[in-house]
Amino acid sequence: MADVDTGSRDRLAVAVLAQYRMATTEQMHLILSPDVRIEQTRRRLMKLRGEGLIDRVTLPQAGRTRVWFATRYGAQVASEWPELRGRRPPRGAHDRTAVRLGVGHGLAVTETGLAFLQDARRRGDLCQPLDWIPEVHHPLGGGEAVIPDALLYYRSRGTRRTGSGEDGGLMLRAFVEVDRATMGPERLAAKLGAYARLHQYVPAPPPGARRPLAVQEETWRRQYPLFPRLLFILDGTGPTGIHTRLQALGAAARDLALTGFLREVPVLAAAMTDLLQHGPSAPIWRPVQNPEQRVSWTHSRG
Repeated sequence: MADVDTGSRDRLAVAVLAQYRMATTEQMHLILSPDVRIEQTRRRLMKLRGEGLIDRVTLPQAGRTRVWFATRYGAQVASEWPELRGRRPPRGAHDRTAVRLGVGHGLAVTETGLAFLQDARRRGDLCQPLDWIPEVHHPLGGGEAVIPDALLYYRSRGTRRTGSGEDGGLMLRAFVEVDRATMGPERLAAKLGAYARLHQYVPAPPPGARRPLAVQEETWRRQYPLFPRLLFILDGTGPTGIHTRLQALGAAARDLALTGFLREVPVLAAAMTDLLQHGPSAPIWRPVQNPEQRVSWTHSRG
């Protein structure tokens, strides 16, 4: 049984790094095996590195923090597993230099996913490590695409009693954008428009194609029964910068062209400091239409 457990945790470690792009030793420990000593996680990672499946870079400016990533070979092996089949690896995922240069944003995205994972464990909700999927490509036509920092799948615990017992809970999906103040508030707010276009996007038939018999529908409906809610995580600045970006998002939300989108899709923003201190399920989220309000990210639509 121990060998089976070791093999499954080895496999999960490779799968996580192939999907997440990067993680520190501590992050990997909390994702994989928070119930054991961190030395066991270090040994596991070193073993997988010796097998050529993962590698690391060391950040001297951060107390020699080790940042792990899947090698091209490791990602190729993982891509054959059912749980990762069909998923594109994040950009620059196997390049040592790309990992080192993108470590600030990459580790912030991993830390955000870890916050949801740990919160689900505390609450008894269902959110597994591979339910956090960075950089899912959603085409908009003309070479444009919406690529959220991550797509989150999350099932909240059942709260309603039925004739057969407690219900299965609520299945939630969210597009997550982690903003570290590397772009101006206006560019951040412009992402609202991109998601609104994705919400409405119906691909045009190719030139010369016969008119389809059935009415074409938005492309997102092929993947999701409901359009995922949109969560902005604001990091990299103090309270004044957070306030400025919330104001920019609020101003964008007043655009009449976005009214229909915002009526159907919850769009919420929270500070990274609040997320890490209180957990994602706490009422730390501000609806972009009403930044003075505080709600849970799982609040119902409408």
